Amino acid sequence: MWEYEHGIETGAAPEAIWQLWADVANWGSWNADIEQIELRGPFATGSEITMRPAGQDPVELRIGDLVPGELFVDEAEFDGLLLRTTHRLERLATGRTRVVYRMEITGAAADQVGSQIGPAITADWPQTIAALVKLAAG
Repeated sequence: MWEYEHGIETGAAPEAIWQLWADVANWGSWNADIEQIELRGPFATGSEITMRPAGQDPVELRIGDLVPGELFVDEAEFDGLLLRTTHRLERLATGRTRVVYRMEITGAAADQVGSQIGPAITADWPQTIAALVKLAAG
C-alpha cells in the first residue's frame, strides 16, 4: 500500500467547507487542476464523478463513502489498483477545523506503482486545500 496525507487547520466553518465539497460542479473554482467535472446523481455514496484534470484524460471516480458534514471518499480503479482519497473535516476543541486529504493506493502493484503515481496526484494538495479554505472563509 502507498499512502499520503496532508491537512491544514483553518478558522473557516466546517459547514462552509462541506458546502463547497458538495457543490461538485464548481470544484474548479478552488481546484485549479480541474478542467471539467460532472457528478452523476446526488452527492452521496455510490454516485459517480467524471473529472478531467487540466491537459489529461478524464478520470472516473465513485463516491465510496460519505458522512454528511464529516467526510467523503472518492475511489478510482485502474490497472488492478484502487485509489481511495478521503476528504475529512475534524472539528477541533479550539473551535477551528482541520481539513485532511488522505490517499491510499492498494492492489497487487501498489508498493511499486503507488510511489510513482501517488506523488504526482497529490502534489497540488497543499495549494488545493489552501484555496478551498480561503474560499470557505469568505
